[in-house]
Amino acid sequence: MGGGFRVLHLVRPFLSFLPEVQSADRKVPFREKVMYTVVSLFIFLVCSQLPLYGIHSATGSDPFYWMRVILASNRGTVMELGITPIVTSGLVMQLLAGSKLIEVDNSVREDRALLNGAQKLLGVLITIGEAVAYVLSGMYGDVRDLGAGNAILIIVQLFFAGIIVICLDELLQKGYGLGSGISLFIATNICENIIWKAFSPTTINSGRGAEFEGAVIALFHLLITRTDKVRALKEAFYRQNLPNVTNLLATVLVFLIVIYFQGFRVVLPVRSKSARGQQGSYPIKLFYTSNMPIILQSALVSNLYFISQLLYKRYSSNFIVNLLGKWKESEYSQSGQLIPVGGLVYYITPPASFGDIAANPFHALFYLTFMLTACALFSKTWIEVSGSSARDVARQLKEQQMVMPGHRESNLQKELNRYIPTAAAFGGMCIGALTVVADFMGAIGSGTGILLAVTIIYQYFETFDKERASELGLFGF
Repeated sequence: MGGGFRVLHLVRPFLSFLPEVQSADRKVPFREKVMYTVVSLFIFLVCSQLPLYGIHSATGSDPFYWMRVILASNRGTVMELGITPIVTSGLVMQLLAGSKLIEVDNSVREDRALLNGAQKLLGVLITIGEAVAYVLSGMYGDVRDLGAGNAILIIVQLFFAGIIVICLDELLQKGYGLGSGISLFIATNICENIIWKAFSPTTINSGRGAEFEGAVIALFHLLITRTDKVRALKEAFYRQNLPNVTNLLATVLVFLIVIYFQGFRVVLPVRSKSARGQQGSYPIKLFYTSNMPIILQSALVSNLYFISQLLYKRYSSNFIVNLLGKWKESEYSQSGQLIPVGGLVYYITPPASFGDIAANPFHALFYLTFMLTACALFSKTWIEVSGSSARDVARQLKEQQMVMPGHRESNLQKELNRYIPTAAAFGGMCIGALTVVADFMGAIGSGTGILLAVTIIYQYFETFDKERASELGLFGF
C-alpha cells in the first residue's frame, strides 16, 4: 500500500464522532422505501421554509443567487446552505482521488468506507466554514449589530441543517429509500421553481405597471385586459426580465430533447457460466455518469461565485481579485443583487440573451468551451472514483459469474474499455452541450437546472420500475 492510503487512515479516529446511518440489514420493501423517501422530502421542505432565528435581514446581494435552485437552498431559511457542503466535499474528494493525491482501491471495502468517511468529515467542516463565512460576510446584517449570541445561534442552526442533509442523503443511499437525497432535493427545488415561474399569481411592477410573474397567468391577463391582442401576445411571448411564454416553450422543448437522449445506449450481451442457457444484457447509456458531471460543475461554479463576490466587496481595487471577477448591482433587482460583469466568473456565466451573444461572442464561446470541457473531465474522473469504470464493472460481472459471448473472460475489461470511457466523456460533453443550448434559448430555471430535473426524474422512473419488478419476483440481470 502506498502513501495515499496512509492519508485516508488519518480519518479513522474521527469516524466514531461522525453521524452515521447503519446500512439496511434486510431487504427493505418497496412501500417502505417510498415512505422513507417521502418523509425525507417532507423534512427537507419544512427546513426550506423554516426561517433562521436571530437574523436581522436577508436582503442585499446574494452570492449564491445564480445557483440557489440547483443547490436546493432557500435564502434566509435553515436550508440556506442546501446541498452545497455535501456536493463540494464530493467534488474535492473526486479531484484528490482522480489526480492520485490519495489512492483508493474501490475493490477494498475498508478503502471505500474510509473514503466515504473522509467525504462526510469534509462535508461537516465545509458546513461549519460556510456558516461562519455567511455570518461574518454580513449576509444577515452587520456582525456588530447581530451580537455574539445571535451570530453563534445562526451558525449552530446552519450546522445542524447541514448534518440533517448529510444524514437524509445517507439514509436514502443505504437502501432505506429510493435514489439519493441530493438528487431528490435538487429535482424538487427545480420543479417547484419552474411551476412557480409558469403559474405564479404574484404581481411585480417593473416600470410598465403591475404584471403577473407567472408566464401562463400573464398571457391570459394580457389577452383579457389589452385591446390590441397581437401586441398582448407579443408582450406575453417576449417580455423582458420576467418569465415569458417563449421561456416556457423552450423549457418544454429541452425536457423532450433530454428524454430523447436518455434512450441512447449500447447493449452488451452477457450470459451466466453457472446457469446454462441464462442470457442477459449490460446496457451502457450515453449518459453513463447521469447528472453527476453537471452537479459537480455547479458546485465548482457556485463556490467561485461566493469567493469572488466576498473578495470583491472588500478588495475591489486588487488586480487578482478583479481577474477572478468584477461585480455590479443589477438595474432590475430591487434587493441590490450583484451580477458579474468581468473576470473569470463573468465568462463562466451563461449569456443572458441572443443579444448578449451577438454583442460578446467570445463570452459565449468561452462559456461553451468551459461547459463541454468541465462536464467531460468530471464525467471521466467520476467513473474512477464511483466504482463504475471498466475495471470495476468487469470485476462485478466476474463475481456474478457472467461472461460475454465470443470473448475470453480475461478480455472482458478490454472489451468494456472500448465503450465505458467513451460513453463517460462523450456523454459528459453532451450534457454540457444540452445545458448550453437550454441557457441560450432562455429556458426557465437555467439549462443546468432543467437537465438535472429531467435526468433525476427519469432515474426515479427507472428505479420505480426496477423496484416494482423485484417486488413481483421478476429478477433478471
